[in-house]
Amino acid sequence: MDHPMPTPYSPATHRPLTFHDAAQKFADSTDTPRAYLERCLATIAAREPVVQGWVVLNEAGARAAADASTARWKANRTLSPIDGMPIGIKDLIETADMPTQMGSPLYAGNFPKRDSAMIQALRGAGAVVLGKTVTTELGMSHPGPTTNPFDPTRTPGGSSQGSAAVVGANMVPAAIGTQVLGSIIRPAAFCANAALKPTQGAINRGERQGLSQSTAGVHAGSLEDMWAVAYEISARAGGDPGAPGLYGDAAPPPPTMPRRLAVMEGEGWSQVHPAAREGFERALATLAAKGVAILRRGDCAPLEAFERAIADCMALTRDVCAYEMRWTLENLVRTSPDGLSKSLSARLEVGRALSREAYRARLAERAAARAAHAALAPACDALISLSCLGPAPKLGDTGGSDGKIIHTTGNPIMNAATSVLGCPALTVPALAVDGLPVGIQLIGQWHQDERMTAFARWLQGALP
Repeated sequence: MDHPMPTPYSPATHRPLTFHDAAQKFADSTDTPRAYLERCLATIAAREPVVQGWVVLNEAGARAAADASTARWKANRTLSPIDGMPIGIKDLIETADMPTQMGSPLYAGNFPKRDSAMIQALRGAGAVVLGKTVTTELGMSHPGPTTNPFDPTRTPGGSSQGSAAVVGANMVPAAIGTQVLGSIIRPAAFCANAALKPTQGAINRGERQGLSQSTAGVHAGSLEDMWAVAYEISARAGGDPGAPGLYGDAAPPPPTMPRRLAVMEGEGWSQVHPAAREGFERALATLAAKGVAILRRGDCAPLEAFERAIADCMALTRDVCAYEMRWTLENLVRTSPDGLSKSLSARLEVGRALSREAYRARLAERAAARAAHAALAPACDALISLSCLGPAPKLGDTGGSDGKIIHTTGNPIMNAATSVLGCPALTVPALAVDGLPVGIQLIGQWHQDERMTAFARWLQGALP
């Protein structure tokens, strides 16, 4: 397949699709949600043949929802600030009007005809649920057909690859993703999204409660839209059972300068692309010049102890997930012995080899890492790190693979720690390497999602 020449990315010139500012024109009828949707559909028609970020679109349903929103805006009876916003939904999440096929041939045609809790919340807020976005196989590492919106010869990341790509391609202003290892933050970084992996359980996952590190989050073209979507879901559907949900106000928090940021290196630091590291160090120097104290691991004992505690998060997550998903995979293999990819079959073998005692040991490691992170709270306002090792790798690149578990959507090693910690992580598109996006992430203590959003808004304004 011939690919068009990629358009080099620059954070200085890239203009993402946003909704919060466009909605200001809905009230005086100089624009309407229906017209906004039609512009999104025109972009999809132009870019989807190459990007391939959608599994299915419900254009008729979306137009009806946009027309209803237009009427509400005209009558000054809107349901929320995201009333009329077109949104993509990762194809792991159930929708009553579209199938949920989870990136696997074993679920082809699967159509439960029910809305997940977060979808009910989005519809209740007036959002326009436009379509289902491509996911990797069952949200793991075997990829779908989606390409990077800035270079179609490269991966958009995984497993929320479709959600990241359709936002990066300006097809919609926001999309829902999920993360167990690195599936929100890494693809967002590769596709120039702002994205929030919230505190564990802050957004109600509905039927997707089977993995203890899984969380639902938001990709968006702007931090304002990202926060609005996350808030409206949690305001209506709360968090997971037993979780208090997302804390914060409806309005995006104002930009706030952090006083002290601690650099999180993690187990992937030695693998970071040299140009990405150079760009990150320049960003840190800029922040320091503006008065932010930057702490490195040699500067304080708690930070060094934390780095040691997160030194094995890739393997920890591999084992925890393999143990927890074993019985689902056993059922699939029983009915379709050859239905899993080689990579997912390898995960099943890991799960079969793990004992209850080994799982308990991994959970103890996770608890120790979380305790080490909590101990950092007095030392810094947040952690700062790269969101990925560097620019998105070429399609099919197997870098970062773990034995027979193949990663072709980019190495998630810069994201493993925050998934283990269960804390909020937020990425902003701050760097360009070889004409491709690279994100910087901010990482907070549990339930500091709003605070991290405030820091991120300041960070975007502070970096050149």
